[in-house]
Amino acid sequence: MSTHEPVSEFRAAWLPNVTDTGLNRIVELLEKASPLLVHGAFTRALPMGCLASHIAWNHPRTCRYDHEAGVVWLSKVAGLNPATSAVILAWDRNGAGDFALRSALLAACRQEQQFREGERSAPQCPDYADAFTY
Repeated sequence: MSTHEPVSEFRAAWLPNVTDTGLNRIVELLEKASPLLVHGAFTRALPMGCLASHIAWNHPRTCRYDHEAGVVWLSKVAGLNPATSAVILAWDRNGAGDFALRSALLAACRQEQQFREGERSAPQCPDYADAFTY
């Protein structure tokens, strides 16, 4: 499997459901190839978890969960089947050791951060609807 399918899923189904805090956390972990970012399991010993778990621990709907946080976030928030998620399947093979996948996910995260920053700093158009009388 190439990195295209997991990264496409990551952009389409994961990133729209990630909080800013979760996004910043994933960027930090991916940049460092952190040992806290595991593969082959959703969690090991807290605070060691996979991509989905770290995202879930930083999401208001799933932050109260421990070991099952990643599964709950994927299924209930992102609307994905954890057993068939292209991201999970690709990440489980080599995790942070897959430089191409890690780099592609990190690039997608950084793009998302830039997009969100642009959305926050974009000038808002005033609502002139009330100014006009017909």
